[in-house]
Amino acid sequence: MFSRAEGTTLLKYKIPTRGLLGLRNAILTASRGTAILNTIFDSYGPWAGDIVTRDQGSLVAFEDGSSTSYAIASSQERGQMFIGPGTEVYKGQIVGIHQRPGDLSLNVCKKKAATNVRSNKEQTVVLDTPLDYSLDDCIEYIQEDELVEVTPSSIRMCKNPKFAAAKKSR
Repeated sequence: MFSRAEGTTLLKYKIPTRGLLGLRNAILTASRGTAILNTIFDSYGPWAGDIVTRDQGSLVAFEDGSSTSYAIASSQERGQMFIGPGTEVYKGQIVGIHQRPGDLSLNVCKKKAATNVRSNKEQTVVLDTPLDYSLDDCIEYIQEDELVEVTPSSIRMCKNPKFAAAKKSR
């Protein structure tokens, strides 16, 4: 660490490339956007150990279909959502960030049950704005049992079905 006269500080570290994922956002947030991050390849090295990425789990869709505002309204109590109403989802797709450790399967396609009783009062549902993750954000977010799916129309994340099958067979 070197201190300079203008009130700036220069920090030099050797970090594995996989440790740089998410570092830029964390540094910019901590410095309120005033940090400059420069990286350069130094050398190949031995395995430096596991790197903790996040302490929250994922909200995972457990069926195929179109998401509904009714289901998302109850799901957003469990965490922050990546999808809005009317989004096509599939089984195993990550639809949000769980507010607690561990993954949680949700039915984001659930429709409100129709009843014979008429209500004089219509209920309005207020939904939070879904998080819009870029490719970099998705790569930073996923853990070892998750994948990023990139298509011309969207970027989605899902649980790796092969990873789950390998884990069960152990």
